Amino acid sequence: MLVLENQSPTVAVLLPCYNEEVTIGKVVRDFKASLPQADIYVYDNNSTDRTADIAASEGAIVRKEPRQGKGNVIRAMFEDIDADVYIMSDGDDTYPADAAPAMVDKLLEGYDMVIGDRLSSTYFQENKRPFHNFGNRLVRDSINGLFHANVTDIMTGYRAFSFTFVKTYPVLSRGFEVETEMTIHSLNNNLRLFEMPIQYRDRPEGSVSKLDTVGDGIKVMSTIFRMIREYKPLPFFGGLGLVIGVIGLILGGSVGIDFMHTGMVARFPTLIGAVMLIIAGLLLIVAGIILDVIAKNDRKAFIVDANRFALMKRRGK
Repeated sequence: MLVLENQSPTVAVLLPCYNEEVTIGKVVRDFKASLPQADIYVYDNNSTDRTADIAASEGAIVRKEPRQGKGNVIRAMFEDIDADVYIMSDGDDTYPADAAPAMVDKLLEGYDMVIGDRLSSTYFQENKRPFHNFGNRLVRDSINGLFHANVTDIMTGYRAFSFTFVKTYPVLSRGFEVETEMTIHSLNNNLRLFEMPIQYRDRPEGSVSKLDTVGDGIKVMSTIFRMIREYKPLPFFGGLGLVIGVIGLILGGSVGIDFMHTGMVARFPTLIGAVMLIIAGLLLIVAGIILDVIAKNDRKAFIVDANRFALMKRRGK
């Protein structure tokens, strides 16, 4: 994305909110102070408190999103809002607004996404939920291992995006697993990422977390499983096929040894099962190869789409 020298980049701050009346006023004020040129958007996701009224009174642009879930809200934001730079944060006052200008500057250097890294600073001291800490480590290590990456904070909600990223990123998740999906999408498509350590703070007293440690953890892990199946089909299906095929060979080998000793096939059901396992393993390996070619073509198509949106943005300037 390029911005003409005589024009200031347009910046949009995106704040998805659900029942954040305790903190949303301060969050809007903080971002207005840090990014006075930015438009502050608060998307109210069926709040039952005064979140929308307080945000509007502080000068934010308030919109409604009836589809429940953070992923649905982010999808609506990305569809509706046009800007050169997007800053996404939460309305719970856990992320520092004063880090936003540095994130904007780094994005304007040419990065596709800037990640507000909580885990390198104060997250493990501030966060009072030990299972969340364990979950963050598990997700981070799993994704980095599978994609040969070194991203520190996979699940942070504080990020900056380019116009091209926002308009080409397909938001599929409906809930809090959307941040994990963003990171996997970026790693799979070899996008330009930059991690910036930020000072995380826990929710202030009176502000209640909407996270369900077990339920959201299951959703995150299922998202990882789904995206590995889609983005890494050859290791996924090929590895599964190899295991099944080896089991079939072992069973078939045991029947073959018995035949060499006795001249008879005494275990026909085992032999039939072994042959079926070998065939199933081969089919899975072939399916992995075919799907891997499709996945590579999808990555090529993404690059073409990203280039097209970048060109449209430059011409629009």
